[in-house]
Formats: sequence, C-alpha cells, structure tokens
Amino acid sequence: MKKYKRVFLIVLDSLGVGDAHDAIEFGDEGANTLGHICESVGGLDVPQLEGMGLGSIGEFKGIHQLKNQLAYTARLEEVSNGKDTMTGHWEMMGLHITKPFKTFTDTGFPKEFIELFEQKTGRHCVGNYAESGTKILDDWGEHQIQTGDWIVYTSADSVFQIAANEDVIPLEELYQACEIARELAMDERWKIGRVIARPYVGQKKGEFVRTANRHDLALKPFGKTVLDALKENSFDVIGIGKIPDIFVDQGISEKVKTVSNDDGMFKTTEIAKKDFEGLAFLNLVDFDAVYGHRRNPKGYGDAIVAFDSQLNDLLLALHEDDLLMITADHGNDPTYKGTDHTRENVPLIIYSKSLKQPKHLGLLKSYAVIGATIADNFGVENPGIGESLLEKII
Repeated sequence: MKKYKRVFLIVLDSLGVGDAHDAIEFGDEGANTLGHICESVGGLDVPQLEGMGLGSIGEFKGIHQLKNQLAYTARLEEVSNGKDTMTGHWEMMGLHITKPFKTFTDTGFPKEFIELFEQKTGRHCVGNYAESGTKILDDWGEHQIQTGDWIVYTSADSVFQIAANEDVIPLEELYQACEIARELAMDERWKIGRVIARPYVGQKKGEFVRTANRHDLALKPFGKTVLDALKENSFDVIGIGKIPDIFVDQGISEKVKTVSNDDGMFKTTEIAKKDFEGLAFLNLVDFDAVYGHRRNPKGYGDAIVAFDSQLNDLLLALHEDDLLMITADHGNDPTYKGTDHTRENVPLIIYSKSLKQPKHLGLLKSYAVIGATIADNFGVENPGIGESLLEKII
C-alpha cells in the first residue's frame, strides 16, 4: 500500500552544497555553490527552506540551523562519473554512469564532424569552441546576421549547441539541424550526451537575448529507470521543464513546457491543485543556465529567494498524503574559476504535512536514494541502484 498518493520532486539545477570527497579529481576542490552565494551576498533570507531544515545541511550565511525542523534533510554524494545534468538526473532515477559522456571542451568538435554537419545542413559553421551562451552571441551574432552561418559551441558538458537568430534562420530549420547533429553524434567518435538548439533574437552585440524555444536532443537512458517502472504500472509521471528532454520522454506520461523558474513553479503549483496519482518531476534550469554559468552570485541568490517565496504557494496546495522532495543535480559555483559545473554534494529536503519526527539524516551515498524512495512508495520495481528512505520518513 503506497504511503503517499503524489510525490513532487523539484531539482534546483546546479545548487550544490560543496565538500564532494572526490572534488579534487574533477578540478573542483573548495567549490560550494550555496555556501559561496550566501557569503557573496551577505546571507539569504529563505524562511521556507530554513524552516524545512536547510541550515542542517551545511553552514550557509543567513540560514540558521533549527532545533525543530519541518522536513527531513540530507547531503547526497554522487557515485556516477560526471558532473553534468544527465548524469545527475539519471542517477536520481537509478542509473549508475561509470563512463563519462564525451566532451570536446579543449579542442572543439573535430573537423570531420563539422564538415559533415555543414554538408548535410547547407550552412557553414563559426565558433566551435567552449564558451558561455551569452558570450558566443556577442562574438558571432552580427556575423550570423550577415552570413547566415551556424554558431556552434560546446562547454565542459557533453553538448553540441547550435545558436540561431530566429529572424535569420527559421526555428524549423534549426530543429532539423539539431536532428542532423544528433544523428551524426551517435557515432562513437563523437557520441555526446546532448545536442541543444539555442534560438535567440536581437540585432547587434550587447542586445542578443536567448528565447524560450530551446530544444534538447539527448541520448536515451541506457537502462530502465524508476520513471519507466512508474509509467508501466499506470502511475502518472508528469515531466515539467526540461525533464522530458533529459530522459528523451522515456517513462514520461505527460509533458509540461516551461519558460523560466517562475513559470515552472507556477505550473507545478497548478498541477498540485489537480487530482493525479504518481510523480510530478520539475527541473528549474535558470539557476544553472542564467546564473551559474554566467558567474552571477547575486542573480543566483535572488533566484533562490524568489523560489523560496513561490515554494510557499506550492506548500499551501499540498495534501496530507503528498510528499515533496527538493534536491540538485550537480554544482555550479558562481564564485569559482571558469564557467562550468562543479563536482559537489547536493542537498535533499523531504517534506510532508504528515511528518511526525523530521530530522537530519547526514551524508547519504548516491542521488539514487531519491528514485528508490519513490519506487518503494508506489510499490514498483526499482530497476537500478539506490536504497529507499521510506521507512525512515515517519
């Protein structure tokens, strides 16, 4: 018999809490996304998260540790080899990634790949180096208006990103080019995790702005996940934001598109007002894409405060038999060197109005405790790694 009728899982994309035991192996020693944001802005005022027990997870300026917290809390240690979006989310749902996804951070994509892509799409490419999504537009946006060339780039993630001005190259053509790139990048020599369409608008340097028409083409999960188990047993699996892209719709029964963190929280709260049975799974990408990669600690801090305010609306919509889980998929310390993700532990907050004895559970091994707990709650198979926390949540 399931304990909770509905589970809401919210991923605060990139909100790591530092102290990964293997951070040095990833070049990320000392990174702490939440800790350094709090230091940078002089502390955060987040009453909902503080009340739930965020202060028990670590020392964060302005966030106090409470004797009587309202939620269970823990720090989660990633066991997979990587620090990217797909690795983090797939591990949450039971997959153990031992071989990291291929990256081209230092060299750009090989000449043969670019030439094939140009040949198949009929346009030349410019860029082809690791860069932030806003800087690359300033570098090449005006050139694209003049020539119609593709702007392509990558990062420390396993990605091939294609930027196109919506007033120069139609969205349909951009999406078709991404399909072509995805097919090319199934070759083992270039097998990357994601191809991403990055449409934008604007007419000159300094005024280019990316639109909400982003589209991700990811590799399919290499094995069955908890999402598949839920869907196969006729439970609702509502993927909100980029969750359907991350899992390539595998195990998703309903897709809800979002354009921002605010939109994601609003739509999740609306979903909470409806009747369903199963999982609502939300990713809030702005933390990572808009603030982390752009090394903007103040903007990141403001976004956390905004989330905390909207969290109150969601809490009001929850029922006694609902479970809320809040976590992250990796770090992206906006005060750290470079512009890339950082290898960190992540927070876990588990809340229900029916909890009797919430407390801090310490450091737990693997993000997969999340998926295992969800599978256990609904009485379905956990096809991968992870140990359930359900019996500890009382």
